[in-house]
Amino acid sequence: MAREQGFVETVFGRRLYLPDIRSRNQQLRQYAERSAINAPMQGTAADIIKRAMIAVHHWLEPGQARLVMQVHDELVLEVPEDAVATVERGLRARMTAAAELRVPLRVDIGQGANWDVAH
Repeated sequence: MAREQGFVETVFGRRLYLPDIRSRNQQLRQYAERSAINAPMQGTAADIIKRAMIAVHHWLEPGQARLVMQVHDELVLEVPEDAVATVERGLRARMTAAAELRVPLRVDIGQGANWDVAH
């Protein structure tokens, strides 16, 4: 399909164009072929975490918690101790609803004084 169309898509329709998919240069062509296999999955994962991040950002109330960063498929938040349970429930709900797939999205939540401990 990538050879015919010259691109691949994520589940959400974001495209990665692969101009070298028909290259006579074997190295360029093989890199494009590997990208054609990998990009739809990795790109879809990136789309899902971005959708989750946007939903969480819009849901959080000022002072309730703060979205600090995103690392691959994880969101890192600073949450006051008295809001942990509420934020955990809301976070799980928004992250699992970020995409409707054939398999359910699973969300693991950890907590701790820093990312290493929470991980």
